[in-house]
Order: sequence, then structure tokens, then C-alpha cells
Amino acid sequence: MTRKYFGTDGIRGRVGEGHITPDFMLKLGWATGRVLGGGHGGKVLIGKDTRISGYMFESALEAGLVAAGVDIRLLGPMPTPGIAYLTRTLRAVAGIVISASHNPYDDNGIKIFSGDGDKLPDQVELAIEDALDMPLRTVGASELGKVKRVDDARGRYIEFCKSTIPSAMSLKGLRLVVDCANGATYHVAPYVFEELGATVESIGVRPDGFNINRGVGSTTPATLEQAVVQGKADLGIAFDGDGDRVLMVDADGNLVDGDQLIYIIAKSRQAHHRLQGDVVGTLMSNLGFEHALQRLGIGFSRTKVGDRFIMERLKQDGGVLGGEPSGHIICRDRTTTGDGIIAALQVLAAILDSDRSLADLAAEVEMYPQTLVNVRLDERRDIADLPEVVDAVNSAERELGSRGRVLLRPSGTEPLVRVMVEGNDSALVESLANRLADVVRAHVAA
Repeated sequence: MTRKYFGTDGIRGRVGEGHITPDFMLKLGWATGRVLGGGHGGKVLIGKDTRISGYMFESALEAGLVAAGVDIRLLGPMPTPGIAYLTRTLRAVAGIVISASHNPYDDNGIKIFSGDGDKLPDQVELAIEDALDMPLRTVGASELGKVKRVDDARGRYIEFCKSTIPSAMSLKGLRLVVDCANGATYHVAPYVFEELGATVESIGVRPDGFNINRGVGSTTPATLEQAVVQGKADLGIAFDGDGDRVLMVDADGNLVDGDQLIYIIAKSRQAHHRLQGDVVGTLMSNLGFEHALQRLGIGFSRTKVGDRFIMERLKQDGGVLGGEPSGHIICRDRTTTGDGIIAALQVLAAILDSDRSLADLAAEVEMYPQTLVNVRLDERRDIADLPEVVDAVNSAERELGSRGRVLLRPSGTEPLVRVMVEGNDSALVESLANRLADVVRAHVAA
């Protein structure tokens, strides 16, 4: 099953290059409408983040969908998980997200949700790819789609977010700094926390089309760390450009990453007998996080990097919680995709329920040092079975024992091997990572 256009998380790239062009988006809109409309119309939602190119691609997708005979509902700037939620509740056949997530403003991309608010199944993406190679034929004038704007989209999503914690729970007395990355959460997230009673200082809430993720948000948490300390806040919350990731900062300005946040949610779910199945992480999840879960008797499994694979494993095993160190956290008992606002609310609920601080709860996870070395290859190749590399990996694993792990992961986009070593002894970790990288270079490097 070879994909021509879709990657593991939609279609993404530099604006004006490759497939990130208005003519391609026109054709993509038509192909999506043709496949998902099935010749019977239906409606498709379109939402976007705050990049300047979003207007251009929204118009192009709109034209293609209308030409396929599909009605459109425009959401305007809206967090990616909000688009997933509204797609489901408004009974649309699909929801299209125009966003490049945590990337700079000069990138953009497309993600498509099914009518259930999930990522599209592989067979549907492949059907859209097949349609993209067909000539575009416009339906008759009487069958053209109609376009309307959903005026209450923001309010609907705010109320949904609030509903994911107990109705009697109040954030009154909490002082929060909320960093919206000048992205899609700017007109949603502060209001969610304020309406629940918190005192909120907002940063990264002045998007201009060019400043998304620039110096703010979860990709640059230093701004939030400083704001929390200076404002004497209880904690800080940072989202990425499209709102599907969250990181936090404790009262002392220390960063709390996705692994630690998932642990806090998992422990709270367990205490209330609402944790089903294993917690799911990825190959990059910290070993200290896994060990902390083990101490609670909570199962843990790893997938390949990417929320698609996490969701697949959760569905397969009946689990409800998973995510990545980057803060892409899926609370499947609350929503259908990674949602930064909802994940943050679950952490706040755990804090209030335990009557402990974020710092106290996060401290239960001893984060092990990681060293990552990228080794460029002369060509893309599988190195996993090379005897010299296998011997070096086995030797490193023996030295680490149960207190660490080794990961060799080929890049999905470049001829690179990422050599990662993790363990509780930082000096040993660094030494072993460099030793392994030297072995890889000696036998397969460019």
C-alpha cells in the first residue's frame, strides 16, 4: 500500500511547493467530495489555524468541494480537535483541517477527519488519491454545493471542553498563564479556563498570519516559563499552533512534558477506577515514565511515533489514554483525537482532586536522560540486521540492563539513522550513544 500524497498525518509541506499549492487543493477538495459525498451530496466542514495561507487554501478547497456537489460549513480559525468534534456533532461526512500544526507559518497542510471525528481509514485516503488522478468534472449547476458559515462553532467547542471535567469542579482560586502560540486556540482556550473560574493571563493570543509558533507555544516554552514565574502563577499551559498538543509549566517555571502529564492523568483515572487497558506511548516515550506507571501497576505499550499509531493501538486493546512526550495526548474516554485543551483540563482535575501541586505530581516520574545522535547514511537502508550493529546494540543493552534502553530508528524522510540511548546514568548514556553512532558511521554512513 504505497501512498502518493498522504503521509501518516495528512499532507504537509512548504507553501507554494510540491502539493501545497492552490491548484492541488482545488483538486483535493473535489476528490474528497467525490469520494466522501458518494454522489449524494452531504456536507464537509472546513477549519483552519491562523496562518496567512489558510485563506488561500480554504477558498481552493471550497471551490473543489462545491464542484463535486458537496455542501460546506466554514468554521474559521478552530483547533484541530475542535474540528473533529464539530464534524461528529454536526453530522458531516468529513472535516478538513488546514494547518501545519507546530511548524512555522510558511508551512501548511491538510488533515481530514471522518464523520466519526477519527482520522480517515487507509482505504478512504487511497480512494481520494485515486480520484486525484482523474479529470475534474463539475456537477450540473443545479447540483452544486452550498456554503454557509457556522457562527456558533467557537461556543459549541468551548462548552464541549468544559463538559469533560465534573460539572461541580471549579478552577476558582487557580492563577494560570495560558500560551496559545498565536494559533488556533487563541479565541478558545483562555475562555474555557476563565469560564471554569480560573484567573487567566493569556499570551500568544495576537495572531497576525505570520507569528504562529514564533517564540511562543509548546515548541518554545521558555516564554511561558518566564511568564509563570514573573506572574507568580500556579502553573502555565502551552498549546501548539493547532491546539492538539499541550505542555505545562509548574509554579517554579519547570517544564512538565507529555509523558509526565499522561502519568498524572493515568494515576487519577486509576484512583477513580476509570482507566481501561494499557497506557500507550511511542518508541520515544521516556523509560522513567514507563517505570513510574509500572510502580502503580499500570500496563504500558509502545507504538511507532505518530498519533495515528497510538489511536490504532488504543482501539485495538480497548485503552483510553495515550500520547507522546511532545504533549500530543489522546483521552479516548473524552474525545476522538489528541486535544490539548481537554488534556490540560484532565490534569487540572487531577490536581484539584488530589489537592497537590503540579510539581508534586510530576515529581513522581523520574525522567531518564536521553542522548540522540543522528547519523547520515550514504543511502536509505535497513541497518537492523548488520552483524556489527547488532553486536554493538547488544553490548550497550547489557551495560544498561533494566536501567536503560537503546533505540535505532531510521528517519522516515531522510537517509538518517537516529541513535538514541536512555538510562538513569547520564554519563553512561552519552558514552554509549556516541559509541553506537561511531559503529553505524563506520559501516553504513555517508
